[in-house]
Amino acid sequence: MNRRMNPRGARRMMKKMGMNMGGVDNVEEVIIRTTTKEITIEHPEVSILEMQGQKIFQIIGGKIVEKASENNSTSFNVSEEDVKLVADQTGKNLQEAKNALEECEGDLAKAILLLQS
Repeated sequence: MNRRMNPRGARRMMKKMGMNMGGVDNVEEVIIRTTTKEITIEHPEVSILEMQGQKIFQIIGGKIVEKASENNSTSFNVSEEDVKLVADQTGKNLQEAKNALEECEGDLAKAILLLQS
């Protein structure tokens, strides 16, 4: 036997289980940013399910636009000791050594090779 539950009954059962569901009206876009890319979903339908103090967002439909992240420049701190070592090994000034280390995300060998090429 295939029993279908009406929407009102489903809402009542969800409320008994501590779940609450609602929607967000007039959503223009949803943006998801990662360290490497940005995903934009235009004119989606967004629902929110609240359960045990947590909110779950459901995004449905819409045009999806994916592009590489413009802000890949995560500030990378390098130690002065590393900068001095790279500068001594390559004969470059401290600023050039620091820039190379930041570009190579702190990898000493890569920074030295970069400055020697």
